[in-house]
Amino acid sequence: MPSPGSPFRIGTRGSPLALAQADEVRLRLAAAHPALREPGAVEIVTIRTTGDRVLDRPLAEIGGKGLFTKEIEEALAAGTIDVAVHSMKDVPTVLPDGLVIDCVLPREDPHDAFFAAGGGGLASLPAGAVVGTASLRRQAQLLYARPDLGVVPLRGNVGTRLGKLEAGLVDATILAVAGLRRLGEGARITHVLAAETMLPAVAQGAIGLERRVGDEATAALLAALDDPGSHSEVTAERALLTVLDGSCRTPIAALARQSGGRISLTGLVALPDGRQRHVVTLDGEAMDAARIGREAGLELKRLAGPEFLSAAAAGTAA
Repeated sequence: MPSPGSPFRIGTRGSPLALAQADEVRLRLAAAHPALREPGAVEIVTIRTTGDRVLDRPLAEIGGKGLFTKEIEEALAAGTIDVAVHSMKDVPTVLPDGLVIDCVLPREDPHDAFFAAGGGGLASLPAGAVVGTASLRRQAQLLYARPDLGVVPLRGNVGTRLGKLEAGLVDATILAVAGLRRLGEGARITHVLAAETMLPAVAQGAIGLERRVGDEATAALLAALDDPGSHSEVTAERALLTVLDGSCRTPIAALARQSGGRISLTGLVALPDGRQRHVVTLDGEAMDAARIGREAGLELKRLAGPEFLSAAAAGTAA
């Protein structure tokens, strides 16, 4: 437990969604540990990341998803915070030395929501309509389903992206269901894209808590918050991503679902232009989540071949 006069410090990005996630961690800690219910026992520390500062270019152009975690992990390693809160879809598969994520909160709905200016679904868009998204994963699957559409980069938080849709800058956009729900905006969702149409990002909807290796006091606090089912799903999906050596330049998607001690994992790799994709599904015991993820990744690698993966990473057609 934190010593008297020394709060337990939660490090987070400063976006509305990140702050909502940090507050969820604070509430869960207080529910699990009475000492953390006292005023001032927990402090939320906001850290601005490179990914938050640079909003005019796609992530792939400025260094990838680690740009949302780097500064927070530096603060964690330096001891200025006690735990880092991450959207697991933003976390690279290789963590810095001395840091570990061994706590995953109960996962929200991992699917994507579709928003169109006229309120319709994906099928309602006319040919030539423009969808705004900075995600190559979404772009690739969108163009696979509707090659007659246009896609333009669109970054920013939920409010910014929906505001650009309402202003007519794009005809439609795609947002994570989990983020909307955590922001209290779930009622705005009218169309959820099925996984068969839009497989989610690896670990989408999952919140992970990162700590320093050897910090057993923090490990004890976080152990009560870990959700085994969500943890196994994230483990399988991230194992697949590790095998594929994925980055923000490679359209990769995965969704694992755990139930009754078993887990089913579907993974996908595609070309950014949506002209080709490969999909694989494996299942097995949840305790074997990491192995299932690795095997699914290896099978995708075999199906796609090195030329396809190189083309996907380069953003070109095979």
